Amino acid sequence: MSRTVTKIELNSPMEDLKGVGPKKAACFAKAGILRLSDLLWDFPRDYEDLRTRKPIADLQDGEKCLVCARVIQARMGRGFGRKRTFHVLAEDATGRLDIIFFMAGFMGKTFTVGEEYRFYGKVKLEKGRAAMFQPTFSKADDDAQTGILPVYTLTRGVTQKEMRRFSRLALELAEGQFSGENETLPASVIEKANLCGLEFALENVHYPKGRDEYAQARYRLVYEELFDLKTALILSKERFGKGRDGIAFTGRLDGEFVRRLPYELTGAQKRSLQQIRADMESPVAMNRLIQGDVGSGKTAVAQCAILKCVSSGYQAAFMAPTELLAAQHLETLTKDFGGLGVNVVLLTGSQKASERRKILAAIESGEAQIVVGTHAIISEKVKFKALGLVITDEQHRFGVNQRQLLTAKGANPDVLVMTATPIPRTLAVVLYGDLDISVIDELPPGRQPIITKRFEEENRDEAYRILKEQVAKGRQGYIVAPLIADSESIEGRSAESLFEELQAKFPDIRFALLHGAMKQAEKDAVMEAFYRGETDVLVSTVVIEVGINVPNACVMIIENAERFGLAQLHQLRGRVGRGSEQSWCLIVTGEDSDVARMRAETMCESSDGFYIAEKDLEMRGPGELFGFRQHGLPQLKLADPVRHVKVIEKAAADAQELLDSDPGLDRPENAGLKAKIDQTFATAGELIL
Repeated sequence: MSRTVTKIELNSPMEDLKGVGPKKAACFAKAGILRLSDLLWDFPRDYEDLRTRKPIADLQDGEKCLVCARVIQARMGRGFGRKRTFHVLAEDATGRLDIIFFMAGFMGKTFTVGEEYRFYGKVKLEKGRAAMFQPTFSKADDDAQTGILPVYTLTRGVTQKEMRRFSRLALELAEGQFSGENETLPASVIEKANLCGLEFALENVHYPKGRDEYAQARYRLVYEELFDLKTALILSKERFGKGRDGIAFTGRLDGEFVRRLPYELTGAQKRSLQQIRADMESPVAMNRLIQGDVGSGKTAVAQCAILKCVSSGYQAAFMAPTELLAAQHLETLTKDFGGLGVNVVLLTGSQKASERRKILAAIESGEAQIVVGTHAIISEKVKFKALGLVITDEQHRFGVNQRQLLTAKGANPDVLVMTATPIPRTLAVVLYGDLDISVIDELPPGRQPIITKRFEEENRDEAYRILKEQVAKGRQGYIVAPLIADSESIEGRSAESLFEELQAKFPDIRFALLHGAMKQAEKDAVMEAFYRGETDVLVSTVVIEVGINVPNACVMIIENAERFGLAQLHQLRGRVGRGSEQSWCLIVTGEDSDVARMRAETMCESSDGFYIAEKDLEMRGPGELFGFRQHGLPQLKLADPVRHVKVIEKAAADAQELLDSDPGLDRPENAGLKAKIDQTFATAGELIL
């Protein structure tokens, strides 16, 4: 039984809805629907247009439509228990329709022969006979199942019919509650952007009255998602980055470092360095992202920033996602900074207690000028004497909150984050809106383009011939598989079976196995041996996607490449081509689908990470790419950064204009927006206001 309540409001728990008891509320909770407002913002994934019925004789293959027909036969089909099929034969005045349900052992008494039902689904025409598989249905006299009906993503324990009933009830109860503070956009923004009201938008995104009403509702909600996100990011930037009083660095050691380099910086490196120097010399704190493809020279630019910091009397912290990568950064900095009189130390979680105590003391006293390490740097025991610069490598692996924990160890230090994950330009404003962005889109001279070739499964031996030839010349290589172990349910090569197969096939080659299920110490030992040249070929899963720099590795073989996205394929290719010798990326596909072909062709025709990221976005949408989103940012529900680029630009400009006039959202008319952003981002772990 649901609880008796006198008034239901937007923040009322789901149990206050009639018909939602504790068990049903627990089912909703698993889908993140805890309150009435959560249900209203759980938007449909599709719709059923039940406004116009179609005669059976006029049905077209592949179309979705509504048929009203009389059941003349209903019977159980093959199978056992719940796994049985259920077959219905229905007719109208123009013809007959076969209807098949799967996993339908419970449907024996669902239909009454002789009664009329509505069926909605996709039509399949075969030999002149029409059929529907797994359609939705209702009795012909059920008035609730008319019009344009929403189709929701379901959670276990809640049916489509229940979702529709509860969403209708929620909309009825919420009627009249979207004025004042509950109208989540200021009136000035609604008028300027020509938006419909929130009540109209929610009603027509769940139960559209027609095409025009739906278009108005969807535009309002898409705009609002992007407006809220941009507003929150601007506020985060003002609080955590841009506009924050910082350090005006005066050191000049970075110029000495550039003069000592054995090569000329590229134009893109010089441009990024100029932007960073301007930021660092300003009394306003820097909050900048360096975005550059693998091998573009981000580290050299970051080194300049580090030297400018330490020669100004401050300390720099350089945080990497793995101990191995941190150790490699230490090795690089120690070698490159030799003779410049700076002290670099390494801090990781696996160090012995005695060694760690010495390093912590050196950091606190200021003796350690540059601290390279993993997330161990953000632990409470780490105290800096004068932290002036924070650098994080592979930004998406840390996120906003961890970055803030590190910057809190200094008095408003400058922040520089680096990523080799190419983010399409259309997404940059959404993903990294709290950062100024520098793009390094040129490769240093002398780097040879990686030769990328595609092989069918039956021709894969040719790929292994190239690998064998290079190993014979003293070079190294990677082989990447999509699975750790063989699976009956997932088709694809596994790292374990490949490792065993290749060891037997090429006994003269030293193979090693690496995958995510191994213990960290084990993984580090395998990677260290490969880095030192003690292993010829590393057979791995995508755990090496972000790995260490091994210039001697020149061959990357990717098995079942169709199981990887384009951006991931490009990241894997970036593990080779780091030296001056020719390198190869050999893509082996076990499936000849259009998508597999398009991905392989894109990889073979271009090595531009930004172009590839754009293509990836076109092929599979923003969903997977948003996995790289910084922690603390909620997922977009309706907005699509590819299709809604113009809406992004409009919403961003309007958000900036609003905050220019009311930086803290303190005016009464902005109270609803302020409350929603504060609640949304606090829930996501990133309290903005």
